[in-house]
Amino acid sequence: MDLGFLLNFPLLILIVVVVFGFKSFTVVPQQEAYVVERLGRFYKVLNPGLNILIPFIDRIAYKHTLKEIPLDVPSQVCITRDNTQLTVDGIIYFQVTDPKLASYGSSNYIMAITQLAQTTLRSVIGRMELDKTFEERDEINSIVVSALDEAAISWGVKVLRYEIKDLIPPQEILRSMQAQITAEREKRARIAESEGRKIEQINLASGQREAEIQQSEGEAQAAINASNGEKIARINHAQGEAEALRLVAEANADAIRKIAEALQNPGGNQAVNLKIAEQYVEAFSKLAKESNTLIMPANVADIGSLVSAGLKIVEGNNKPAQ
Repeated sequence: MDLGFLLNFPLLILIVVVVFGFKSFTVVPQQEAYVVERLGRFYKVLNPGLNILIPFIDRIAYKHTLKEIPLDVPSQVCITRDNTQLTVDGIIYFQVTDPKLASYGSSNYIMAITQLAQTTLRSVIGRMELDKTFEERDEINSIVVSALDEAAISWGVKVLRYEIKDLIPPQEILRSMQAQITAEREKRARIAESEGRKIEQINLASGQREAEIQQSEGEAQAAINASNGEKIARINHAQGEAEALRLVAEANADAIRKIAEALQNPGGNQAVNLKIAEQYVEAFSKLAKESNTLIMPANVADIGSLVSAGLKIVEGNNKPAQ
C-alpha cells in the first residue's frame, strides 16, 4: 500500500466523520415542520429544535411553515344570476395543520386551494343577482371558507377565512349605478327639503298658536288682576270711610262726654249759655249771607228767652233720674 495514502487515511477518516456529523444533526426553526423520509418512505415529522438523522438513509423531503399564510386569489370574471359580468378577486388565509398530509395529500395544495376558491366563488356568485353580491359579501366569504375547509382537510390545511377584495362590474353598469345613486340622492334631498318646509310651517303655526294662547292668558290675567285691584280699592275705600265714620263718631262722643263733664263743673252752665248764644247769632248771620230769604223767630227781640229755654233743656238733661 502506498505510504502517502496511509499518511492521509486519518485525514480522510476525519473528513468523513465531519461530513456524517453535519448530515446527522438538523435544527428545525420555530413554527416550522420538516418531513423526513427513510429509504424513500415517510419516517417522521421533525419538531422545532435539534434533531438527529442517519446520513444517506434519512432525508428531509418537505419543509412546511406552520404560520398563517395569506394567499392571493387571481381575479376572474364571474356571471351573476341576472347575467351581469363581475371581475372578482380575493385573498385566502390558511394554515398547515398536518405536515404529513400537506406533503402527500396533494401534489400542490396551494394551487388546489386557489383553484377551488375560484370555482366555489363562481358558483356562489352565479346564484345571486348583481345587487345582492354587493350586499352579501359576508355570506359569500362564509360559503367559500366552508367549501374550502371541507376539501382542505385531506390536504392537511385549515382554511381560516376568505375576503373579497374587489367586485368590479362593467363600465356600463357602473355608469347606470352612478346615475341611480345620483337620482336616489336627489330624491332624498327633495324629500328632506319638503320635510324641512313642513316642519317649519308646523313650528310657525304652533308658535303663533302658542303666542295667541299666551296673549289671551295674559289678557285674562290682567283683567283678573284689574278686577282684584278694583275690588281691593273699593274694600280699602269702604274700610277708610268706615274708619272715618268711626273716628268722627268717637270724636263726637268724646266731645259730648267733655261737654257733659264741663256741665258738672262750676260755671259750666254759663259757658254753655255763652256758646249757644254765639252759635245762634252765627247761624242767623250765615243765613243772611247765603240767601235772600231770611227766617226770623217770632220774637227776635227776646233772644235771651230763647237762650234761657235752651239752658233749661240742658239743665233738665243734667238732672239725675228720680
